[in-house]
Amino acid sequence: MVEVSTPDGIADAYLTGAGDGQAPGVLFLMDAFGLREQIEVMADRIAEQGYTVLAPNLFYRAGKAPVVPFPDLSDPDGRTSFFGKLRPLMEQLSPQAAAEDGTAYLNYLESVAAAPIAVVGYCLGGRIGWRIATGSPERVAMLAAFHPGGLATDAPDSPHNSADQIRAELYIGYADEDPSMNSEQIATLERALDDAGVIYRAELYKDARHGYTMADTPSYNEAAAERHFGELFSVLDRTLTRT
Repeated sequence: MVEVSTPDGIADAYLTGAGDGQAPGVLFLMDAFGLREQIEVMADRIAEQGYTVLAPNLFYRAGKAPVVPFPDLSDPDGRTSFFGKLRPLMEQLSPQAAAEDGTAYLNYLESVAAAPIAVVGYCLGGRIGWRIATGSPERVAMLAAFHPGGLATDAPDSPHNSADQIRAELYIGYADEDPSMNSEQIATLERALDDAGVIYRAELYKDARHGYTMADTPSYNEAAAERHFGELFSVLDRTLTRT
């Protein structure tokens, strides 16, 4: 565990990989369930491919991880209480806060890894990754988002409205069964990406629910998770080697 200084305090983060300043850097952005063992396991697997990976606690403003203890998600009452506690933490991550945090994370990662950096985000992390990629376009070579939600909404500050600020190459792995990113929202997002001339590849993971990569949740889909690692490793190798 390491500490990253941000404008709003100190973010605890998990660092894995060479950390020698030579290996390419990957910023790993957690899902809404928080920084935990599952995130560390996934970050380690990416690091084993030859990358230095930083996985920050995006909810650091509320304390060190675990900010909200992970519940038994099969218990309806526990699940409801858990999500009720998560909501205000997620609301703290405004577009500006996410971009400013991103600058701090990139600064730290570039001190221990080779630039430019790739960003990979899951669920909430996909949306935060978008804010970082648009806030620091010259520093992010690639953004991969898996089962992302809320990338195209009716809000004025919806991520898709800033597609013209994206300079990174994008890979998006949608969940087939995801009310937070339905077919209409996907179409809206991809129109915005096309209009902005963004280089991207987007795929729908069939029979996969929101959260399909997370082995510690009921949404986990092993086949989809393994497919995601294959696609991620391919695009990381190509974009970071190319740049």
